[in-house]
Formats: sequence, C-alpha cells, structure tokens
Amino acid sequence: MRVVSTSSLPIDLAAQVRARFPAARVEVPEQWGGLARLDLSDADALVCLLLDRIDASVLARAPRLRVVANCAVGYDNVDMAALTAAGIALTNTPDVLTEATAELAFALMMAAARRLPEGEALVRSGQWEGWRLDQLLGVQLLGKTLGIIGMGRIGQAVARRARGFGMHVIHADAGEDVDGVFARADVVSLHCPLTPATRHLVDARRLGLMKPTAILVNTARGACVDEGPLVEALTAGRIFAAALDVFEREPEIDARLKTCPRLVLAPHIGSATTEARTQMAQLCADGVLAVLSGQRPGNLVNTEVVLRG
Repeated sequence: MRVVSTSSLPIDLAAQVRARFPAARVEVPEQWGGLARLDLSDADALVCLLLDRIDASVLARAPRLRVVANCAVGYDNVDMAALTAAGIALTNTPDVLTEATAELAFALMMAAARRLPEGEALVRSGQWEGWRLDQLLGVQLLGKTLGIIGMGRIGQAVARRARGFGMHVIHADAGEDVDGVFARADVVSLHCPLTPATRHLVDARRLGLMKPTAILVNTARGACVDEGPLVEALTAGRIFAAALDVFEREPEIDARLKTCPRLVLAPHIGSATTEARTQMAQLCADGVLAVLSGQRPGNLVNTEVVLRG
C-alpha cells in the first residue's frame, strides 16, 4: 500500500497510516512541488492541495488510486466526474476552516473600509505629517448593510460577526436575487463556490449596480470576479474600495491590481491559521484511512461513487 502527498503537512501522516497499515509506504515531501514530478503508478491514496489539478491525465498515471484527499473545502481543482467514473473517492475539508476564513473576510472588510494599507504605507514612507481632520477618511460599518453571496457555513459565520458590529445582513445564493444584493448592500462579500454560474459573477454590470460608497470583498475563488472591470470601477471611483484574497490566475496577479487604488490584496490566506490548517490536514488523513480500510468517509464529496475494493 502506498500513500502519496504533494506537500508537507502539519500532522504526521506517515505515523497515522502506519499505525493502521504497518507495511504501508508513505511519501510526504518537505515542500509542495506539484504533481508532475510524482510517480503515481502504484499510489493507493493521494493527498493534494488546491494548487494541484486532478484530471483525467493524472488519473491515467494512477491506475491503483482509490482516494484523493483534497486539502481544501472547495474542489474546483478536481475533475469529480472523472474520479467518480474511475471509482475513486474524493474528500475535502469542510467546517474546520469556517471561522478562520470568516475572520479574514471581516478583517479585509475593515481594512478596506478604514483604508489601512494606505495608512500603513503613509507611516512607513516617512511622509506622514501628523493628524489631519480630512486624512484618509473611510467608511463606518455600524448601521451599514452587508450583502453575502453564498450563505453557507462561511457566509453564516461572517453574518454573525457583522451583526456583532451593528450591521444589517442580506444574502442571496447564485440563481437568486443577486442583483438586488449588489444594489442594496454597502459591503458585498463573496462566499460562493466556483461553478459555471458563479464564474465572473461580479462583472461590469453588477459593479455598476453597487453604490459609489460600497466595498467588495472576495475570499471565495478568484474567478468569481472579473478583475478588469473591477480595476476600472475602482480607478474611476465608481465603488469605494475592494479587498481580494483570491485571484483569477493565481499565483499570477494581474499587474493592474498591484497599482489599483483602494484595493487590499492578500495572498490566499483565508484558512491560514495553525488551528485550521492542522485540522484540514487531519481530515485528509481521516479520509485516506477510512477509504483504505474499506469505509466511506464522513467528508466524502462524490457520494455516488462506487468505491474500489
């Protein structure tokens, strides 16, 4: 039995697997290096990251594969239909990153509203001349309306925080009255999965519905936002600010985003707490151990799959 991970993990995967299967071979690299360098010819289980594209070409290299444990709650990097057809289980990491991602979404909202990156840059530049009445005026969140697109676990966690700040909360899921949320909200925060319906959900038309004092926050998936129209809206002052933790072609960043005014940028760190990442890795291990033991894991994504024996 052979278990392969594409990246180092904050848990001892080898010890856990060998405790159940003493003769198992477990390979965990010191850092992520991608799938291309890995020999998957006799791999029974694969632990992968959102960076790893799992498609038919990968499966062709892994004829013995029984489970793919994706260390993320989203799985748009995986061809689920191909896995299901091949009898390969797909697991993800729900719940454990909810609070960490909600915290970051709210932090980005506050940073954009209060123009914190501009303020820090001013202080670091040595050009700050002291307090001014009209210096870096931002937007107060108390009494404002937060519009959440995607009221799942993370969206609900953000809503709880917003109510604690005295904000009103409205929401919609893809296919519902998304336009109404964009038109009414003072802050729009995205928490939807990336699907054909949500790709470029935030486009020039919807940006045009937003108030000139409104803020956009995206901690979902980069391709949910059409980045060109967002840059244009911010540059023209048609919306107040935006904050992005995810990007359409990451790790490549559109050069226009780096110079765009009132845009807060973060390097996809929504789940980047020690607690969340450790629990995510543990869910991957749990999924691998369950499938290799002939059980259906609780975090099975493709529930219709007929597992290999």
